[in-house]
Amino acid sequence: MNADILNLLRDPAGLPFYPVVFQGLYILTWALHALFVFLSLGALGLSLYGTLRQKTDKNWSVLTPHLIQVGKISVSLLIVLGVAPLLFTQVIYDPNWYTINTLSGLWVVIFIYCLLVGYSMYYWYYYANKANKSSSKLIGTISFLLLIFAGLLMHSFAVQSIQPEKWMQWYAPNGVVDTSGLNFHIDTIRFLFLISLSITAVGLFLQNYSDFIKSNKSFLESYTNHIKALGSKITTFAIIINFVLFIAWSFQMWKTIDIFSILICIYLLGFLLLEKSIKNSYISTVLFIVFLLIISGFREYIRFNIMNNMGYNIYDYPLNIEWTSISMFILTFVSLGGIGVTFISTMAWKVGKNNGYFDASKDKTVTFLANSVLWILSVWCIVYFAWGFFILFKNSL
Repeated sequence: MNADILNLLRDPAGLPFYPVVFQGLYILTWALHALFVFLSLGALGLSLYGTLRQKTDKNWSVLTPHLIQVGKISVSLLIVLGVAPLLFTQVIYDPNWYTINTLSGLWVVIFIYCLLVGYSMYYWYYYANKANKSSSKLIGTISFLLLIFAGLLMHSFAVQSIQPEKWMQWYAPNGVVDTSGLNFHIDTIRFLFLISLSITAVGLFLQNYSDFIKSNKSFLESYTNHIKALGSKITTFAIIINFVLFIAWSFQMWKTIDIFSILICIYLLGFLLLEKSIKNSYISTVLFIVFLLIISGFREYIRFNIMNNMGYNIYDYPLNIEWTSISMFILTFVSLGGIGVTFISTMAWKVGKNNGYFDASKDKTVTFLANSVLWILSVWCIVYFAWGFFILFKNSL
């Protein structure tokens, strides 16, 4: 596959805005998506261990249902947040994405159903564990394996998309066209490194969880201390594993002495030292999110260099700037998205910190945010349809 063919596969309509903006949005949204991917897998995996201990250990009998609930919510968030990075990378690397959907078309369809069934079984696991059914362990294990497999499939698509030199070999091995859509190629070390971040995510969550419920009188101090210590041990162990696997991954790519790889290694070592000394676990979580942004940037750095070396430069993509679409996106992101997330986060925080029943209607901040979301959504709908009909009639009359 050469640059001429890759450039011919580009969307003839061009880009609606500058490529560097889509790069930045991709890096940001992938990191947010990955955060909840790792938290969901980590919480589900640890909850399976908890199901074995909850009948004999009071700490695990309290923690396990909470882990299941957190993991369940995280799956819904990772699905919602997973749309954005796919769209942003598709805009500037559309030949890659559409080619992989051809080479691995059947696996793409399987991915959708795998995620659907895995998520549905997660709900089943939640209710089965709540009812103390012995089958909950099996249900949870199947859900966990399905979600891991879904992650492996998406990993495969990403790995294949940055190997254009092999596309023709995969499409027509020995000169015979393969239309099965069953191409499946993975990078084991890369996948293990990314999955290992699930351990870090759940370790930090346990520390956040302990700090969050400390002021709630419903929980014993011995319980919060136990969870905090457990989270600290898991996080320390996980960061060491992350470091070793990243070294192995960078060595495999011959990028161990690359400046980006060196900075990541230094950051991980610093993170390990700071995690042990920082008492406020929320700061540690912020550092982890920054690390995910760095890893997301590293992935884009690898992809950009590979494609650029083949003669495919995203900065040469034809521009056809659409200010109306960009304006609508920014207004939606800032107003509806920003206020909506603030409202949900604020209410969740206040509910968790409240000892007993929380009446949201009597809280001025929550009430103001709730009303703001309703007004913004109403105005957004009016603007969206008015704008759409204006463009429609303008172009058709």
